[in-house]
Amino acid sequence: MTATRTQVAVVGAGPAGLTVANLLRAAGIDCVLIEERSRAFIEQRPRAGFIEEWAVRALERHGLADRLLQRAQTQDTFEFRVDGVRHIVRYGELSGQRHFVYPQQNLVTDLVAHYADGGGDARFEVRNVRLHDLETERPAVTYEDEDGRPYRIECDFVAGCDGARGVSRGHLAAAGRFFASHDYGIGWLALLAEAPPSGPGVIFGIHERGFAAHMARSPQVTRFYLQCPPGDREENWPEERVHEELRSRLTIPDGEIRLGPLIERRVLEMRNYVVEPMSYGRLHLAGESAHLVAPIAAKGMNLALHDALLLATAIVAHYDGDDTKLAGYSDACLRRVWQYQEFSQWLSEIFHGYGAGSPANLFHTRLAQARLRRLLKSKAAATAFADMYVGKHADF
Repeated sequence: MTATRTQVAVVGAGPAGLTVANLLRAAGIDCVLIEERSRAFIEQRPRAGFIEEWAVRALERHGLADRLLQRAQTQDTFEFRVDGVRHIVRYGELSGQRHFVYPQQNLVTDLVAHYADGGGDARFEVRNVRLHDLETERPAVTYEDEDGRPYRIECDFVAGCDGARGVSRGHLAAAGRFFASHDYGIGWLALLAEAPPSGPGVIFGIHERGFAAHMARSPQVTRFYLQCPPGDREENWPEERVHEELRSRLTIPDGEIRLGPLIERRVLEMRNYVVEPMSYGRLHLAGESAHLVAPIAAKGMNLALHDALLLATAIVAHYDGDDTKLAGYSDACLRRVWQYQEFSQWLSEIFHGYGAGSPANLFHTRLAQARLRRLLKSKAAATAFADMYVGKHADF
């Protein structure tokens, strides 16, 4: 076995892991980044696409947002379509902030290039990753390369950024950490279509047949979502049926929906979870290793970046002789995590209040209508909504 020594082993090369690795390297802290997938895979995998402005500005301060700021479009409005009527929400005017439309694979590509091509130690296509001695001062990560050769990395800390199915989260579960979860009892059919956007912003369709959404990804590609029964399968949704449902749920008299060939379709089980605390010994989780939030309010990648910024800052402070930030890391992250979880739950009850895949009864319908009326008619309610929608002042 080949053994090496570093200060921080970063497991997982998603937005969280790559941000941690870049910030540590910029601070002169040795780190090794390991990832089970190939670099080409993570640079091409379509995922989230909306980045809140606070996150963009944080990346910009660290020199990690050059291409994003050059290429990303911005959005500061969205619309509800319900009962054949368009309702526009100008959340940028209310909050003073906006979203940047930048697919996650583009951000990952930028962060990989900044780290790996800039001389950082990145090891892709590893397997059999294991974590060891996490409650000691000499934790370690072992793995095998693609040829089966074993490696051991001894370190001071492990940053567990390897997602919902990674090895890191399992260690906290085994240690008896609190695990809270919620199942919405519905599915979303996630779609990518070769179709230009049908409007300048996000479109949320609230319909008796179920929720639907339209989200631009580029001038040529649009992300759509369709509410579907839990456990549904992609083969149940041929392109003709998808187009029919999108037209039914999103079209209004003065607003047609542009459709095109489907290039991706996946059924998402709509569920959330939170692990707390997010630390165990010398292991600190970030991103979906620690929490999953359904894509109802586009919060997942933003939470991952928030964790990464806090974790890197805390580790840098440790090497400067201050351990207070590392001791408070989990609590600092969880404040925003739970605010975003609550907001997603709140918004879900508007989206799915009388959809085909939810408890469709008059009581839930009237609750959803009352909530939507308050949002559309009260400036105070709309401002509070806008602040949370863009993640402004969410750390309380």
